[in-house]
Amino acid sequence: MNQSISTSPDSHQGVNVIRKMLKTMPSEAGVYRMINKDGEVLYVGKAKNLKKRVTSYTHLTQLSDRIRRMVSQTASMEIITTYTEAEALLLEANLIKSFKPRFNILLRDDKTYPWLVITKDEWPRIDKHRGKVSKTNEFWGPFASVWAVNQTLELLQKIFLLRTCSDSEFQSRTRPCLLYQIKRCSGPCDNRITATEYQQLIQQAREFLSGQTITLQQQLAQEMEKAAANLDYERAAALRDRIRAFTYVRSTGVVNPSSITNADIIAFYQAGNTCCIQVFFIRGSRNNGNRAFFPDHTEDQSDEDIVTAFIGQFYENKTPPPQLLLNIALSEEKVIREALSLKANHKVTISIPQKGEKKAVIDHAVENAKGALERKLAETESQKILLEKVKELFLLPDIPNRIEVYDNSHIMGSFAYGCMIVAGPEGFIKSAYRKFSIKSDITPGDDFGMMREVLSRRFSKQNQNDKSSWPDMLLIDGGAGQFSAVESILSELNVTGVALVGIAKGKDRNAGREWFFTKDQEPFQLPINDPVLYYLQRLRDEAHRFAITTHRSGRSRAIERSELDDIPGIGMRRKKLLLNHFGSAKGVKEASLSDFSAIPGINEALAETIYGHFRPGWHKNNK
Repeated sequence: MNQSISTSPDSHQGVNVIRKMLKTMPSEAGVYRMINKDGEVLYVGKAKNLKKRVTSYTHLTQLSDRIRRMVSQTASMEIITTYTEAEALLLEANLIKSFKPRFNILLRDDKTYPWLVITKDEWPRIDKHRGKVSKTNEFWGPFASVWAVNQTLELLQKIFLLRTCSDSEFQSRTRPCLLYQIKRCSGPCDNRITATEYQQLIQQAREFLSGQTITLQQQLAQEMEKAAANLDYERAAALRDRIRAFTYVRSTGVVNPSSITNADIIAFYQAGNTCCIQVFFIRGSRNNGNRAFFPDHTEDQSDEDIVTAFIGQFYENKTPPPQLLLNIALSEEKVIREALSLKANHKVTISIPQKGEKKAVIDHAVENAKGALERKLAETESQKILLEKVKELFLLPDIPNRIEVYDNSHIMGSFAYGCMIVAGPEGFIKSAYRKFSIKSDITPGDDFGMMREVLSRRFSKQNQNDKSSWPDMLLIDGGAGQFSAVESILSELNVTGVALVGIAKGKDRNAGREWFFTKDQEPFQLPINDPVLYYLQRLRDEAHRFAITTHRSGRSRAIERSELDDIPGIGMRRKKLLLNHFGSAKGVKEASLSDFSAIPGINEALAETIYGHFRPGWHKNNK
């Protein structure tokens, strides 16, 4: 049966833009970007043949509703040619990560993964590391979580007795620490082990992390027997304890598969319009943990397209292992292999196991993906019920998909920050959180002035061009006065269609007796055990936590380097004391001599030194 598909005039305008671009479009591999009239990147795609791929967007009847909407908003295009399709795939992932286009499948993965690091010192140290890896040390991983890396670090301490202390602590010690006493360190700081013996432990740790546990255990068993034969029972007992630590590590099966050395297990599971991708990190035949991902914008997308997009974006900032095991076949497998091998600088294979231990590992990962998705859907459903009640409570036209909550943090106007947190149907959207360092000269304690600057920057003219990112509801911590002030600011900024709600603690700032303020309702309270009250409290408390954390981070950076560093006799401890007392370096600079003398720990001579530092030519006789 023939079915007609209606297209809007805007769609044809977008098609005309694409057809104009096709006149000069090369038939080469590359990446293209669809851009709207405001300069926002709508979509990033790659192609083996740019002209052939982009031409497909001119056939509106063959496109899905989502892609037709994209075409209708397209006002211009940009292309970048590449030598190969594999290079185009890598560039596509990089651009998607940068622009986060609304019509692409998006991987929400803004976290860095922890690693184990072995330093290249005379006495190497083993420790945790998060962030970019470098060639200055040896890195092993990644691990899915801090818990997973901590567990491995503890095993390495038990088995190989490597030091974990900082270099400064290592160099200053005159006797072994507690870790030596509990047999978690070999005591190199006090020469309880020779450099040669310690390097042997380091080499054994490398072999262990590479998966050579059987050989290592056999070697330790031989050393234990030799020590016992030589009547060196203390060393034999120590080796016995190290061998026992292997018992847990060498357990095999779907958790620690013996047939897989270094690989990522990528399992896809979908229910309805939502999907989950579970990744297990297998390194050295050990499971370094797993993590669940829930890609965005997957409606009307095939399983294959979702997994392909995921792989490209997931490895955009990670080095792929030699092997990927999947449960979904990919038509572009060859291109993906080439791209990952190019990025990793070693051969990367992709396979879909059909039997044996590898198939069992994949099945186990799929079960985990299914469980994670079911929990996610249950949480989302619970969240939707809460948001439905929020809609009814504050007389909103629709369920709020984006709630923004603001809070300020400062000390007498110093190190002032305004912060915004965002919540929606799937919980807190941490990738959308924003920090605003207050730039204008705000009178100390002027929270309204801070809020004015924050909202002016949030709803600037640039942000007003695209109202799709505006909140449905704005929650502020404050009563009638704060509510009126923010309402006035939003009116000045011409912000419309955003529901404003104030939440203020009751008498004696008693949590649980909050008052709520809106435009069209009298102030009201909710029952103490109301789930919506708990939800709104949690939003406010998260904003407060984020603001305090941001403020402390800013203060710490300021403490690390300030004008106080040039004052003779002022070290880190006294600098922190002065900044905490006066709130800022400016406060210290403007303080009187008597103000300094009144601080515990600052004697008269040091007070004069500090006071005189900011007043060249001042002498004691001029007091």
